[in-house]
Amino acid sequence: MKRILVSVAMAVSAAAAFGQTQAAAPAAAAPAGPPKIAVINVDRLVTDSALGKEAFARVKRIADSKKEEGDKLTKELRDMEQKLADQGASLADDKKEALQKTYQERAIAFKRFQDDAQRSLDEAQKKELEELQKRVMPVITQVGKERGFTLIFNKFQSGLVYADEAVDVTDDVLKRFNTTVAVPASAPAAAAAPSGTAPKPTPNPNSAAAKPTPKKPN
Repeated sequence: MKRILVSVAMAVSAAAAFGQTQAAAPAAAAPAGPPKIAVINVDRLVTDSALGKEAFARVKRIADSKKEEGDKLTKELRDMEQKLADQGASLADDKKEALQKTYQERAIAFKRFQDDAQRSLDEAQKKELEELQKRVMPVITQVGKERGFTLIFNKFQSGLVYADEAVDVTDDVLKRFNTTVAVPASAPAAAAAPSGTAPKPTPNPNSAAAKPTPKKPN
């Protein structure tokens, strides 16, 4: 728990101090002392917990199934490559061309299979982790409250996974942001013409009024 980045600790302390100095916040909302910080090794929650092991096993079964299917497709491609290498010179042109075309189609299908398999594996892993997080968050919150922790961070990602409401200054920051930074400056008023003097219109050089009147010859 003591291995916390200094920058994280300073940021937390600054946030708490900011919340204490806001006049709009009630006095009871300020923490009674310095924040009590804890750290959670999230990787261990996944690898060592019973639910985490079950989730990992389900993802591994999907990965093993995709690998087995991929190995079969790989063997088919290698066999076709070997056949082209061994018999390509002796095959008739039409048969050789047909074999090459089939090989190219199988290669494209294999690449598509790899992409689909990776996508399915990523989606399965994401789903399992989201479900695991949903199940473990109430436990983290309960432990944090029981042991008096103000903040609990993810050890590896430095992500906040639990925070006591006493150090939440979101409303204060939002209010300050909406009343200062987020409010656009009013547009400067257009300069008015001098009182009693109307601006003279600029003559159009192509108009008859703007052209000089020709003199009559003597």
